[in-house]
Amino acid sequence: MSRARLGQHFLHDREVLCAVAGALQIAPGDTIIEIGAGHGELTAEVLGYRLKVKGETVRIIAIEKDAKLAEELRGRFREKESFEIIEGDIRKLLPTITSNLKPKTYKLCGNIPYYLTGFLLRLVSELIPLPVRSVFMMQKEVAERICAQPPQMSQLAASVQFWAKPKIVGVVPRSAFAPPPKVDSAIISLEARGDVLDARSSTASYYAAVHALFRQPRKTLLNNIADATGLPKNEVAAVLEKAGVDSATRPHNLSLAQISALAACFTFPNAKNLSEGRKSAAQGEILA
Repeated sequence: MSRARLGQHFLHDREVLCAVAGALQIAPGDTIIEIGAGHGELTAEVLGYRLKVKGETVRIIAIEKDAKLAEELRGRFREKESFEIIEGDIRKLLPTITSNLKPKTYKLCGNIPYYLTGFLLRLVSELIPLPVRSVFMMQKEVAERICAQPPQMSQLAASVQFWAKPKIVGVVPRSAFAPPPKVDSAIISLEARGDVLDARSSTASYYAAVHALFRQPRKTLLNNIADATGLPKNEVAAVLEKAGVDSATRPHNLSLAQISALAACFTFPNAKNLSEGRKSAAQGEILA
């Protein structure tokens, strides 16, 4: 099976590689985990940036599923200090690696296969602790949806922005990859949030609210909430009025603070089991 069919498009443009490594803002004492090191193009760039950091050693862990590529990486970088190649599937390895890190702070980077983007975003959101910064290459359209603000909010934006502050670092043309993909890509930086959106709503209740509110994006909040909770519409309308939210508005107009407030006002279904449901979701799914 070809690499392209597997969703692997190897990044070879030096300027773009430099932009990804630079966006990590590597500092003394950092641990950098690269997801899907491939032929080591980004790995080499990150190692190059490490040389510019004075003080404590920067540790780099590169994860590669392909046994042949992992062996090639070991040979290429065998003399590098504080550098480790781990062979295996990131979907199984990442939670264990991050939970065992000392110190606990770390950063993630990688040129992510398009089919894996949705699963990876969910996986990262559930890591304990969260990475302080993640810099990924992904499909441009998906990166734009992650960064969306009202009146273009989506389930994907509301989900990711709950735990991270996203920023598109740059747009990458198809010619920067081999083989070239059929769409343009973007470098996105995800900085872990240091604030709490609303202490009244837990993580599980927030994501349950997001799922319910955006299940039918074209419907009004009144209809979506009534459908999800089974409450009479007049009761839903009364609660929304008290919360200062227009019953007739639609999900794409909501801010994160409003979503969090609604999560505290209503008991949406499956809130307690949401984490398990998200983990068992299809790996290629991109949230609507």
